[in-house]
Amino acid sequence: MDIHVKEPVRDGARRRDKLEGAILAAATRLFAECGFDGTTIAAVAERTGISKQNLLYYFPTKNSLYGRVLDDVLDDWLERMAHLADAAGEPADVLRAYVGAKLRFSREQPWASRVYAMEVIGGAKFYGEQIRARVVPLLRRDIEVFERWMADGRIACVDATHLLFALWAMTQSYADFSAQMALVLDKPELTGADFEDAERLIGDMVVRAVASTA
Repeated sequence: MDIHVKEPVRDGARRRDKLEGAILAAATRLFAECGFDGTTIAAVAERTGISKQNLLYYFPTKNSLYGRVLDDVLDDWLERMAHLADAAGEPADVLRAYVGAKLRFSREQPWASRVYAMEVIGGAKFYGEQIRARVVPLLRRDIEVFERWMADGRIACVDATHLLFALWAMTQSYADFSAQMALVLDKPELTGADFEDAERLIGDMVVRAVASTA
C-alpha cells in the first residue's frame, strides 16, 4: 500500500526538480548574457519553455531567481575548493590541484562563472553579504595554510592574499574571456586541450615562483 502512495509523490518531486533545474539553467545563461537588468522573468520562462505564471510558482520574483542562481554558483565553487588547502600536503601538489580545480570550474560552468563575475564587477550590490560570509572565511583559511608553509620554510615568502587573487584571475579568465581567447586562437571555442595547456602552464608558473625556496 505504501509503495503505491509514495511512488506518485516521488515522481512529482522528480518532475519539479527537473523543471527547477531547467529554469535555473536558462536563468544562468540569460543573466550571463544580458546581466540582471537585461534579464526578465518572461525571457527566462520563454527560454525554459514554460509560462511566466508557471515560473513564478517556483521563483516569485527576479531577485529570488537571481539569488538562487548565485547561491548555486557559490555552492559549486566552494565545494570544489573546500578541501584543497591541506597544510599537511606538499605545497606544489596543493597549488597544482588548486589551479586544476579552478580551471575545471571555468570549463564546466562558464555561464555560472560569468554571472558571478558580473555581480562582482557591478560592486556585489546584491550578493556582497553572502560573499563576505562564505568566501572570506575560506580565503582566510587558505591564507593561514600558505603562511604556515612560509613559516616552516616550505615555500617562498609571498603575499598570500595576492597570490590567491592572481590564481583566481588567471583561472577564471578562461570562463569570463573565453570568447576573446577563442578568437585569438582562431577556433569556435576553447577545447579540452586548451584547458590542459593552461593548467600545465599556470601550475608550472606558480610552483616555480612560490613552492621553491631556492
